Amino acid sequence: MAKRRAPRRKKMPEPFQATVDRLNEQGRGVVEHDERVVFVSNALPGETVDVHVHNRWKGHGEGRAMAVANPSAERVEPICEHFNDCGGCALQHWAPEAQIAFKDTVLETLIADAGVAQAEHRLQPLRGPQQGYRRKARMGVRWVAAKDRVLVGFREIASNFLAVIDNCQVLDPRVGLHLTDIAAAIASTSIKDRIAQIEVAAGDQAVALVFRVLDPPSQQDVARLVELGKRFGYHIWLQPKGPDTSHRIYPLTGPEWLSYEHPDYGLRMRFHPHDFTQVNAPMNRSMMTQALALLELSAEDRVLDLFCGLGNFTLPLARLGADVQGFEGSEALVARAKENAERNGLGTVPFAVADLYSDAFAARHLPKAEAVLLDPPRSGAEALCEDLASTGARRVVYVSCNPKTLARDAAALQRQGYRLEASGIMDMFPHTNHVESMALFIRTAPPSGA
Repeated sequence: MAKRRAPRRKKMPEPFQATVDRLNEQGRGVVEHDERVVFVSNALPGETVDVHVHNRWKGHGEGRAMAVANPSAERVEPICEHFNDCGGCALQHWAPEAQIAFKDTVLETLIADAGVAQAEHRLQPLRGPQQGYRRKARMGVRWVAAKDRVLVGFREIASNFLAVIDNCQVLDPRVGLHLTDIAAAIASTSIKDRIAQIEVAAGDQAVALVFRVLDPPSQQDVARLVELGKRFGYHIWLQPKGPDTSHRIYPLTGPEWLSYEHPDYGLRMRFHPHDFTQVNAPMNRSMMTQALALLELSAEDRVLDLFCGLGNFTLPLARLGADVQGFEGSEALVARAKENAERNGLGTVPFAVADLYSDAFAARHLPKAEAVLLDPPRSGAEALCEDLASTGARRVVYVSCNPKTLARDAAALQRQGYRLEASGIMDMFPHTNHVESMALFIRTAPPSGA
């Protein structure tokens, strides 16, 4: 049998110098070189930079600025010493105020490009902590025999390899400042090369680390991971296969749930380490206050909380006395929402499973309501928005984690007779190019074609 040749690596061009004219939606500089558009990270408008290309295709390439001849006045020292190696953050070289302005422009531009009339009002950006904010994360793990060490963290820039880091400044400090301790615990096991990743989930009182194990650990391996849990107060979980196989090995007694609080509403929300929760707790509280204010509910109004998850918005609405009903596609999350309602003395709040993600699901299947709160995943809620007027809702608050799908869905709502009244960003993920936002729509006309 003929020996298979290793794939030939593309030869990258020599570094070149260019002046950055503008940034694209991902916050990367746009330059032209060798009849290609090259998107350059670590670059700001107006800067002349030395570009090292690391990926190249027919019409475009990707690179990184490794030297800057004329630094922008908005350039700052990154908060993390690993910024030039780790691909976890993209914008640490940019002043926080400039990051906010950039994200606001991205949102406004995408909405305009979708043909949506300009918002009557701009919401002030919601801002929170710049460091130690991230409570949910998936970290890679790799045993590197040549270096006789375990790496824990995130991928290198433009690479599938893990970056060599010993701390992370955006992770919750209960985890981010102890990456070397976590790596050392893994390195002490016999399955150090069979642990693929760690799911991090942090609540107000405790942190869970879910180790994805490809082979069963020995008793000694379990003891080493338990020792890590005891030392730093972590809940230690093992996941042999899918998420449903996850089980806690430390502590062996006490509730398995994590929790976070909505102090303004006297609520404590419980969640499983694999459940979706907002990564930034202070921002979640600010987002809650703004969303509920925009709804302008009176006591007799009914509101539908769509994609309600474990009741993050539903229960604060109920605490304020709203007639609210939550809908969610995940049976597990609906069960969690009902449990949270019971534990917080709101057991009469109705929750229902509905396949809101399906293109076949129409809003006409929902109850009538005066207001709707939407908090969909990145894919958005286009099918629902194309039919949302059938609920009779006069106000719609849309919480978005993807400005592109928000813009698309805003156009659908506009066709349904809704006007974009207000919009603005929420800096849920500082130092990254993620744009989270909120928009208020008010019904002013019947659907087009009606």
